[in-house]
Amino acid sequence: MLSLLVLASFRSHGQHTEIKPVDSAKTIPDTLLFRIQTAQSAITEINAANKKGYDIEGIKRQIDAVKENVNPLEKAFKAKDELDTKNLLSFDLILRDADTKLKSITAILVQNSNTLQEMSDQVVSISNDTLLRNDKKGQEGNKLYQPQISELKTRLQEAGKLTGENLKQVNILLASTSALNVIVNDLRAQTAERLELSGKLALSKRNAYLWVAPLRNPASQTTGNLMSASYQGQQQILKYFIHSTWDNRFLAILLSIVFFVWVRRNFKNSKRALVRRQLGELKFEYLKPLPVFSTLIVLLNITPLFEPDAPSLYIELIQFLLLIVMTVHLWNILEKKQLQFWMLLIALYTLLIIGNAGVDDAIPLRLVLIGINIFFIWIGIQLFNTVTFKEFSKRYVKAVLVVLILMNGLAVLFNIFGRVDMAKVTSVTGVIGLIQLVGLSVFMQIMLDALDLQMKISSVNKGIFSRINHNKTKEKFKKGLSVLCVLLWVMVLLINLSLIGGLWGWISEVLSKPRVFGSIHFSFGNILFFVTIVYIANKLQKHVPLLFGEERITFNEDSGHKGSKVALIRLVIIVAGVLLAVMASGLPMDKLTVVLGAFGVGIGLGMQNIVNNFVSGIILIFEKPFRIGDYVELADKKGKVRDIGIRSSKLLTPQGSEVIIPNGDLLSGRLVNWTLNNDFIKTELIFKVSADSDFEAIGKLITDMLNEADNTVKKLPPEVLLNNITADSLEIKVLLWINNIYVEAEFKSQFLQQLVKKLKDAEVKIM
Repeated sequence: MLSLLVLASFRSHGQHTEIKPVDSAKTIPDTLLFRIQTAQSAITEINAANKKGYDIEGIKRQIDAVKENVNPLEKAFKAKDELDTKNLLSFDLILRDADTKLKSITAILVQNSNTLQEMSDQVVSISNDTLLRNDKKGQEGNKLYQPQISELKTRLQEAGKLTGENLKQVNILLASTSALNVIVNDLRAQTAERLELSGKLALSKRNAYLWVAPLRNPASQTTGNLMSASYQGQQQILKYFIHSTWDNRFLAILLSIVFFVWVRRNFKNSKRALVRRQLGELKFEYLKPLPVFSTLIVLLNITPLFEPDAPSLYIELIQFLLLIVMTVHLWNILEKKQLQFWMLLIALYTLLIIGNAGVDDAIPLRLVLIGINIFFIWIGIQLFNTVTFKEFSKRYVKAVLVVLILMNGLAVLFNIFGRVDMAKVTSVTGVIGLIQLVGLSVFMQIMLDALDLQMKISSVNKGIFSRINHNKTKEKFKKGLSVLCVLLWVMVLLINLSLIGGLWGWISEVLSKPRVFGSIHFSFGNILFFVTIVYIANKLQKHVPLLFGEERITFNEDSGHKGSKVALIRLVIIVAGVLLAVMASGLPMDKLTVVLGAFGVGIGLGMQNIVNNFVSGIILIFEKPFRIGDYVELADKKGKVRDIGIRSSKLLTPQGSEVIIPNGDLLSGRLVNWTLNNDFIKTELIFKVSADSDFEAIGKLITDMLNEADNTVKKLPPEVLLNNITADSLEIKVLLWINNIYVEAEFKSQFLQQLVKKLKDAEVKIM
């Protein structure tokens, strides 16, 4: 491309010389020098690109890795082996990932091929340049630059050779990728076909009825061979899955590490002298100062949440590891009988997992499987009315036990009527449901203990948990954990039944399918995002006071004065939440203007007050006529400002009631703020004494009492005034300053009690 531009420039220059002849001896060398420099620059760029490389070896390794994962699947299909649904779903997972990787590799190779082809064309263009040829015709003009031209030709040949080799390698890889992609697509089609057939034949007989089953398998299908073949096939699937989903697993491990550091740090803080004096020695049944096993239990319980596409064998191994870790963790907690039952449960679960790989058509192992199923049915019946978990409701526990009984009962029926593979799936699913119930209960108790530890440490250190109700927080946290546990239990159940993929695909299709309402295009996924963002923004703005150190306001206690930053942050959260929600909804801007127009019509018809209060709230935030904690008076309402909201604010009255006042009334009404600059308040005391009393002595007595009082403002002396005189009495008014408006009533009561006693001692008669 560069050579063509320069050639065009040269031709343009040639046309110019025809119009105005010049000395060629002076112009040709200069033009040739420019061409040589241009060609050198182009060759340097080509060599630099070739030197940088195109990661050919790395792409080869990626293609080989895909081949390594696909080859066993291709062999399994060529051998026409009978594959169960579990293996087919695992194959589908591998093939989908292989298809994604091949598309990515193909895109890179196509880009590299296009780049190399452009470079090759550029080499050809430069080599065909007549000005750079060292022939007799141009020898007289070129002899001054012959060394540079010779070197340029050598470099051009090397660049062309290297570019051609790279282009050849890239095209070979592109062809190999294309061929492998054809194989993958063919295998995906076969997998989909077999999955569809497997679904249709899910309840049909595939093995002999139990009463006509042979006593032993054929020689080619001995128990050892079946277990070995199953192990090799599942090992390939597990190996692939573990390597391909490391990022999801890393996230789960990272969260577990955060949990470990969080708990460990809190236990270290609990050993500080100040904390130990207030809390004593902290001990938890399920949480230890070095929470290694607690962290492993948390990790193994949350793993399915991050790996919903996991093969069922992976979940079975996760549950087995969970059993082992919980055994070590609960060894000193469980009673002897509970521990014996627990060990029996581990042994039977292990036997069930191992035996499922070898059970086929022969009657002995099928009877063993039926025996294990009957035992678990008996366990479910025994536990149905006796066992309780304080972490879960009775309804949830009974539902899990019903699933255990139902799944093992179905396993027995499937086994008897020749559907052994379905018997394996249902039996393992029911048992894992029971194990998960125990594991999730321990997980929930660990999390509750960790929260309790955090709240105690935070309360001592005057942290965020010192400003909230601990019991309510525990209840809300427990409800959230319960929802998470139910979700995890259902996910594991669906994974073992090989239904999670289909269900997730159906949900994704429903959420992402484009829909039309008039001229507006939307999807349920957009609506879900919109509602979720608005809900989260609403929850955040409600709890902003806790996040920024705003304690619960009470009327009698001096809580200080809080600025309007809380209201401002609430406004920012609401505006940002609405904007993010609108963006997530996918609503085009032209449609948004229509919505805003309709909103404007709504304002004109009946939303004036709402908008007025909203705008007034924004003005209050920036104008700051009062703060949280101020004592204000509006019309017949007096109270302490408890909350400044976007639409309305709350006052806490001396009677304990909360008054919700629209912000429009606060802005437009005559508002009295008693504590805007200070908390001082001038109050008065009025009482009567007999007419023959000594007013000066009484005034001195009152002045001395007020100077010794705690809540008076010393720099503002009190005033004792003679307010009225009657035939038999003197009315005395006392004006004084109190340093806190919230103690006015209490101060008056205490002072008058002391005054009555002093006047009686002075023999002054009170009228």
